[in-house]
Amino acid sequence: MTDVIAALTADAAEFDGLFAELDAAEWAKPTPAPGWTIAHQVGHLAFVFQLAGLAASDPAGFAAVTAGAAKDFDAAVNGALQAYVNDPPEALLTRWRAIRDNGIKALAEVPADQLVPWLVNPLPPFVLACAGMMELFAHGQDIADALGVERPRTDRVQFLVGFAVRVWDFGYQARGLTPPDVEFRFELTGPSGAVWTFGPEDSDQKITGDAVDFCLLVTRRRHRDDLALTAVGEHADHWLDIAQAYRGPAGEGRKPGQFK
Repeated sequence: MTDVIAALTADAAEFDGLFAELDAAEWAKPTPAPGWTIAHQVGHLAFVFQLAGLAASDPAGFAAVTAGAAKDFDAAVNGALQAYVNDPPEALLTRWRAIRDNGIKALAEVPADQLVPWLVNPLPPFVLACAGMMELFAHGQDIADALGVERPRTDRVQFLVGFAVRVWDFGYQARGLTPPDVEFRFELTGPSGAVWTFGPEDSDQKITGDAVDFCLLVTRRRHRDDLALTAVGEHADHWLDIAQAYRGPAGEGRKPGQFK
């Protein structure tokens, strides 16, 4: 738990650095997410971290705030954005930083063996922290793409890789498909050259390649054709087309060659 909180804190600071020095016109710059500016991306993360902090510190308050979200989660998210995106950039930046710090602090104080309420099922705090890292990676990538900048890559992505493997069936759920009755083997190489493996060694369904590319795939920030990932087996190959590490609709994703 200590390691993932440290990684979440570092990723949140890196995310902050993408936009902290931007002027008002740049905050209004469109990102690859249709209809979302940089301000929308920051507002969304503020909303997510506010929910996480509330779930960790006030479960009853969390239940009250999210009572209607189960019926139409997308509408709830988009509605919540309006409470953030109309702030002037300097106000939204200050607000994001306060919410970020409070959310991480609240999550860090939850005993590791205690479940935290969340949108569908209660989660261990470790898993919720990893989900936060997934959100930071995905929406930070949208901002980086809008600005045309490269992001630093570190082995902190191991937490996101592990989270995506844990929720490997989300892509099927989003499309109303039944996950195959197989176990996948994942062999992924981190920025340092470390190799992270998951699943049985003798599986005939295997996915191998670059761990950062894997994260770009499961957050649907790059098309599989542009990533250094290889599938062996019919089910593994299909999974690369539908993989996602978040619940709900898959969204449009990205087109092949869009960022070359």
